[in-house]
Amino acid sequence: MPDDERARAEQKMKEIVEATRREFAQIRTGRANPALLDRITVEAYGDVYPINQLASISVPEARLLVIQPWDRKVLPNIERAILKSDLALTPVSDGSVLRITIPTLTEERRRDLVKIAKKVAEDMRVAVRNARREAIDALRAKQKNKEITEDDLKKGQEDIQKLTDKFIAEIDALLEAKEAEIMEV
Repeated sequence: MPDDERARAEQKMKEIVEATRREFAQIRTGRANPALLDRITVEAYGDVYPINQLASISVPEARLLVIQPWDRKVLPNIERAILKSDLALTPVSDGSVLRITIPTLTEERRRDLVKIAKKVAEDMRVAVRNARREAIDALRAKQKNKEITEDDLKKGQEDIQKLTDKFIAEIDALLEAKEAEIMEV
């Protein structure tokens, strides 16, 4: 029985680590990364679409994103959506593709981005701890209902704590790598 809760907790924690990776990918560094544009939605064909469903995004150079829409008619809409976003990026259109040069970051902006990354990491650590709490509460409820023994409860709590430590260490490693990437000049 404790294995069910352990497996559920492990799955939740894996999802949290993946969410951390996605969040970190969207934090802008001095390098071009197609994930920067993941949150941008574009009005086209009477509906709203993510930018990656309307165009291919490539990185030909370290500081350059090239967006090539599959239909040239949506190029102005994509350009407008990027300008309206909070990314502070300015696309340059040549009629068939958009080019976005990623500006170098100032030292102050780098520190701000590190703070943002640390906040994301802390939020994700809290989410992992919440998953731990939920799993332990479920084990306690099972023990109270006499579905598992006290020894099973104790072993289950230890296993879940080891899982928690492992996934928090993963989040910390991701944060360390992101900080190094942001501070790299």
